Amino acid sequence: MKRIEVLQAGGPDQMVLAEAPEPVLRAGEVLVRVAAAGVNRPDVQQRKGLYPPPPEASPILGLDVAGVVERVADDVTWPPPGTPVCALANGGGYAELCAVPAVQCMPIPKNLGFVEAASLPEVFFTAWNNVIMLGRLAQGESLLVQGGTSGVGMAAIQIAKSLRDAAVYATAGSAEKCRVCLEYGADAAIDYKTEDWVSRTRELTGGRGVDVVLDGQAGPYTDRELGLLAPDGRVVLLASHQGAMAEVNVRDIVRRRLTLTGSTLRPRPPEYKGRIARALVEEVWPLIALGRIRTRIHATVPLAEVAAAHAMLEAGEQIGKVVLVVDRTLVDAGPG
Repeated sequence: MKRIEVLQAGGPDQMVLAEAPEPVLRAGEVLVRVAAAGVNRPDVQQRKGLYPPPPEASPILGLDVAGVVERVADDVTWPPPGTPVCALANGGGYAELCAVPAVQCMPIPKNLGFVEAASLPEVFFTAWNNVIMLGRLAQGESLLVQGGTSGVGMAAIQIAKSLRDAAVYATAGSAEKCRVCLEYGADAAIDYKTEDWVSRTRELTGGRGVDVVLDGQAGPYTDRELGLLAPDGRVVLLASHQGAMAEVNVRDIVRRRLTLTGSTLRPRPPEYKGRIARALVEEVWPLIALGRIRTRIHATVPLAEVAAAHAMLEAGEQIGKVVLVVDRTLVDAGPG
């Protein structure tokens, strides 16, 4: 099969298309013939040498795929061979064939093609894990999403609005990105390049603050976000792009019963990810089929031109997901 390999940690030019053996299936896994694969920020970090894959995970880039199941391990009962699926991979998505734990596979939502389906797993798994499971967003609470037009941000906005009827506020880096946040369900969008997002959020909430903040910046943002929380509020960190260290007001955390937490989903066991997959299929996939929750494809790029896809993410100008087309014939044929 063909796959993308990283010659050494560095820029997008370090990725090359190479021939490789097919993955060897382990117990509980299925082999997916990949039609399309999502491109995510963890892929960029791994390419740079900043995000090493966990033990037992594939060293090949790519965390979400859509395609057709080619064969399965002896202990797998679903999905059977021939089933169109989208899946959260533990790596290995930038390839013609990808081994994935069966419990991390999901049916493709009705009315979606392989490209759209490949844009779903990583961002919706991440949004569900952080907003619902760790952030414990309850019915009618409020949520601030930092970076509302990232894939995770758009998923979080829609989950919070559609399933929790939350008041949702989002930050973004341009007027166009703010417009898209509103289009996807945010009650208000704040251009952090022209507005003070802290004072604007306070104003929008009548001084109360928000119940949950979802953020990937950390560093100096952390204490400002804790200060924006209502009593019993939660800050959930996805990453630390603005710095690994933060100085916070611990007395304020204690006095107002605040929670500061974070997560990395990739090292979690298949059983944990399987719980999220089942929740998404039960609660989110029907809304996608109805068009009430949507994905947004910024660009599609052939697998061999993966460097261009990574350059888009590093430029920070994409709105929604960038997807690699791995098998044009499968993509054109559709899930059927």
